[in-house]
Amino acid sequence: MTASDPIAAMLGRYVDADEIAGAATLVWKGGKVVQTCATGWRDRESLDLLGRDAIFRIASMTKPVTSVAALMLVDEGRIALTDPVSRWAPEFADMRVLRSPTGPLDEADPAVREITFDDLLTHRSGLTYGSFHAGPIQPAYDAALGGDIDSHVAPDDWITALAGLPLIDQPGAGFHYGNSTDLLGFLIARIEGEPLGAVLQRRIFGPLGMTDTGFVVPPANTHRKAQLYGFDAAGGMIPRPTGASGAGAVLPERPTDMTYVSGSGGLWSTLDDYLAFARLFLGDGAVDGVRLLRPETLKAMMTNQLTEDQRARGETLGMPIFTAHGFGYGLAVVMDPDTAAVTRCKGGLGTVGWPGAYGGWWQADPTTGTVMIFLVHNVMELEQMAMGIGLGVYGAITEFHGLATAL
Repeated sequence: MTASDPIAAMLGRYVDADEIAGAATLVWKGGKVVQTCATGWRDRESLDLLGRDAIFRIASMTKPVTSVAALMLVDEGRIALTDPVSRWAPEFADMRVLRSPTGPLDEADPAVREITFDDLLTHRSGLTYGSFHAGPIQPAYDAALGGDIDSHVAPDDWITALAGLPLIDQPGAGFHYGNSTDLLGFLIARIEGEPLGAVLQRRIFGPLGMTDTGFVVPPANTHRKAQLYGFDAAGGMIPRPTGASGAGAVLPERPTDMTYVSGSGGLWSTLDDYLAFARLFLGDGAVDGVRLLRPETLKAMMTNQLTEDQRARGETLGMPIFTAHGFGYGLAVVMDPDTAAVTRCKGGLGTVGWPGAYGGWWQADPTTGTVMIFLVHNVMELEQMAMGIGLGVYGAITEFHGLATAL
């Protein structure tokens, strides 16, 4: 886009203020791209500017992709939503549930029923992220599973380790954001008999022409990888090649022998690749004649699956997240367009989206036929967020949404 692009100008202000290193945006409407820009730095230290083809870690924007792969298996009759996951992972046949999420690990009762695929797709499995909780469950998760995005634990060992931890709630009882989608990804791999990356390539990336999406960036494309940036204790921008500290850390380069991949947050992608995926939600499960899901399956994916009580109690990091949204299979769904928060997704009734931890954001609005995508690398620590450090990215997303809506 030209310098007259108001979205590029807006992003430039955030770059100049050191709120973000750079960001890339795209708006698709009326069957075509009506706006795109890449503003700021791919790598500030080398003075390398960001390009439209920059490759970003998309973090939890991975979850809808893994969820689509699972629903493809449902469409084919390979699994049913009501199937217990122990059919493919016997390790989960006899789970126990903590009496208190912050209580001792040995104070647990038997699960009243088994975890199902529906539970994993809606984060009602009783699984969590250890970092979301105080008490013994946090170090237990870290010790058993390793990093949330890059882990030294092999898939089968990871499944066994996760099954050995107690749940924080009864299966089906409530929404608890966490490792449900990672487990879903490894189950898909077991069912298909090949690594999750290969499954996604064969089923989704290849058919949709997503040539730059995967769990690793090929050596030939490393010059397009956007550097991870975060903040120091004073709020100054610094490179953060290993992401946030603790279990959420990533590796700048994955070892060639690492077999773990995160179906929750491990993918790299680009604006144009994610556009190909996001258009699925405007096309009844198909993009340019390539069908991935049956229309009725896509409709279910884009329909709230939580009860009113579960919506009322749903939260992440102590913040309610479903006051104006529901949750379908792997993504948020707008239920109240007037009060929906942009940072989740905001549009007409039934608009869907799910953001990523590094500031990546997208939505697909079937009422206007519009896709919006915002990619950035903005690493934040929970303690920094509490002090207001690094939160400028959310202002940039909100301004982007407003300007994009006016196009």
